Amino acid sequence: MPAVHEPPLVLMLLTLLALQASPGRAACVEVDSDTEAVAGDGFKLGCISCKMRGEVSARAYVDWYFRPADESEFYRVYSYHNDGGEVLDQQFYERLHWNGSKQTLDLQDGSVYLLNVSYNDSGSYLCVFHRTLVYPEYEFSTNTTKSFYLNVVPRLTRGIASILSEVMMYVSIIGLQVWLVVEMIYCYRKIAAAGEEALRESASRKSSKRRH
Repeated sequence: MPAVHEPPLVLMLLTLLALQASPGRAACVEVDSDTEAVAGDGFKLGCISCKMRGEVSARAYVDWYFRPADESEFYRVYSYHNDGGEVLDQQFYERLHWNGSKQTLDLQDGSVYLLNVSYNDSGSYLCVFHRTLVYPEYEFSTNTTKSFYLNVVPRLTRGIASILSEVMMYVSIIGLQVWLVVEMIYCYRKIAAAGEEALRESASRKSSKRRH
């Protein structure tokens, strides 16, 4: 009779979680935004705020604020409300586009995408979720703020960094291989010397026995 293998414990737990999860509700995981953009490229300004109680209905809208590196105050540059986004500052006109939750008023991903990044886009960004939780007897409003500093770098800087990183990786691999070869040669010589010494001792013992 063939052996029956029981499923691993991890697989069983994942199966139970999948069965308990609601098929119509996507999982939400809060991930920090990247903070380095390349001049001339597009860049995603990430902002995720997960609702703590998935079973509670909610509606939300998102505001984005920007403070240039050489200024002290934030000003609103973008707003997304009722399935529609609006650019509120000339600097970002036709460059800032919604990249978050779609076809829902229960926003959890408030990310936007910035086209043709320039050095003037370096600075601090604030993403503010204005969320209203809808309970059977009342509503509760709450705000969640995410912030980060965006650093814009030239394309050449990132390219050189990538090349140097790759070169260092190969140098490390080659260095490790050379070290292993040296260790193997050292161990081989040590074993060979020990073997020769053992042979000499054995020959010496046999010679002594013959004399006696």
